[in-house]
Amino acid sequence: MTFLHRVIAIVSLAVATPALAADARQDFREQWPLQLSAAQAGAYRLMLGEAQYRSAVSPQLADVQVFNAQGQALPSALFSADQPLAQAAEWQALPWFPLPAQGGSGGEDLQLLTERNTDGSVRRVEARLGRSVGNASPGGWLVDASALRTGVQALRLDWEAPQALQVRVRVDASDDLRDWQRVADDVPLVDLQHDGRRLQQRRIEIGREAKYFRIVPTGGDALPALSAVQAERVATAQAIAWQWRALGGAAGKPGEFEYTLDGRFPIAQVDIATPDNSVVQWTLLSRDDANQPWQVRAGPWVAYQLQDTDARRQSQTQSLAVPTRDRFWKLTAAQGTAAMPAPTLKLGYQPEALVFLSQGELPYSVAAGSVRAARTDAPVGTVIARLREQQGAQWQPALATVQGAAQPLGGDAAVQPVRDWKRWLLWGLLVLGVLIVGGFAASLLRQAGRARE
Repeated sequence: MTFLHRVIAIVSLAVATPALAADARQDFREQWPLQLSAAQAGAYRLMLGEAQYRSAVSPQLADVQVFNAQGQALPSALFSADQPLAQAAEWQALPWFPLPAQGGSGGEDLQLLTERNTDGSVRRVEARLGRSVGNASPGGWLVDASALRTGVQALRLDWEAPQALQVRVRVDASDDLRDWQRVADDVPLVDLQHDGRRLQQRRIEIGREAKYFRIVPTGGDALPALSAVQAERVATAQAIAWQWRALGGAAGKPGEFEYTLDGRFPIAQVDIATPDNSVVQWTLLSRDDANQPWQVRAGPWVAYQLQDTDARRQSQTQSLAVPTRDRFWKLTAAQGTAAMPAPTLKLGYQPEALVFLSQGELPYSVAAGSVRAARTDAPVGTVIARLREQQGAQWQPALATVQGAAQPLGGDAAVQPVRDWKRWLLWGLLVLGVLIVGGFAASLLRQAGRARE
């Protein structure tokens, strides 16, 4: 029984003992060191480059991951080019006009008579009071935002306040100075000084588009003497430059040319270039596996190229309905092109951003290329949205950039098909253990039978 106990112990040890912990980066082909624009930032934005796309093998780009110095994967998520991250705020000075004190029944009794310039901006404001009764309350300000071509994210007020200030205001918006809509209520304005320090709150969140804004107090406290008003404009989508991969093709059947893309680029546009004048109706197809059927990605469309003495004219690029990372591409012509050389297929993409949160020790690195490891996108977008709410649209993740050449990790073995010999060894040990246990059980049964005889 001693031998049986040893076998059972070996099998149990093989089942229960976990594999020795290894650096997770070794499951990737290579890595690049990162340089951080700010050492203490909580979130960073890395624009992926050609090298990372070429090294990746995952159709979802799941094998691109950021690591810290200990080899721990950092929480990260991939953002496409049409998901712009927070951008630096753009401030623009706006004209403003003081409003007289109003009756205690509220600001709806205020009548505004205005003179406008030819562009619609306000030149002069004359305010008249209605028939409201009660104690008079302080006046407010009328801000003219008609010159803006975008919405207003926030208003920032500058004032002269030699004494302590702590008041609350509301903000109404209008496009015609007649009908007003409440956009912010009970907003604190604070300016306090003590022991050589100063605390100010002069920002009012708006988050909408309107030509005019009216700021009036909600209590009986006097407003300060205003000196300037600035508008933080709503950030527009960041324009990300298109990158192009020019592929040479191989002729297949008459009128067909095949191409191979050398990376997991998010292809969204296509163009065609020929060495001479041409006009052909093309259809573009792609697939990710040579054994799978082709899928139509664009067309049919007429692509032409004309070079004359004045200029070179060509057809517009074509957009794909859905971006794809397929490896294999094919052009098919509607008419015979037997004598035509393979045109150059130009595939366009916009680089994506990998946003990650800082954890652990520096330096950080980005690794790519693996058939065993897969990144699980963390809810980084929720964190970014929360930080925008707290700090305004001027907040943005700090920039991280690739610094230096690629450093090998697992090499090409990291992208080869997985052969799980450990699993087969474990099953072999289990089967061997079962056979041995069964043999001993049969032996014991035979011995028990002889004893009865």
